[in-house]
Amino acid sequence: MVEAYKSFLKNYANFKGRTSRSDYWFVFLANFLIGFVLGIIAGIVPSLSSAIYSLTYIYQLAVLIPGIAIVVRRLHDINKSGWWYFIVLVPLVGWIILLVYLCTDSVNENNNYEIID
Repeated sequence: MVEAYKSFLKNYANFKGRTSRSDYWFVFLANFLIGFVLGIIAGIVPSLSSAIYSLTYIYQLAVLIPGIAIVVRRLHDINKSGWWYFIVLVPLVGWIILLVYLCTDSVNENNNYEIID
């Protein structure tokens, strides 16, 4: 999980290449846990809650571009164009379709995109 997160941060704005399903979900889990822990701390220590929420927003802003990049690389891994990310703009079903794509297994015969570390 740590290696996946290091790769996530190292490829900050890399929209080329591929990311495996496990790497994507490890990064998703890490980001979820960081947000969850910050929320718990803000709830336990009310005097620091505004500072913790500010830190949370800064963190979310900092991982916005790498988050989009890892989804694009994940789509490349299943041999889809990164433009499929915009499917989330379709009301009601777009995010479901993207979720299915993110859960889809890798395509082994994928010559369009390189695997990155």
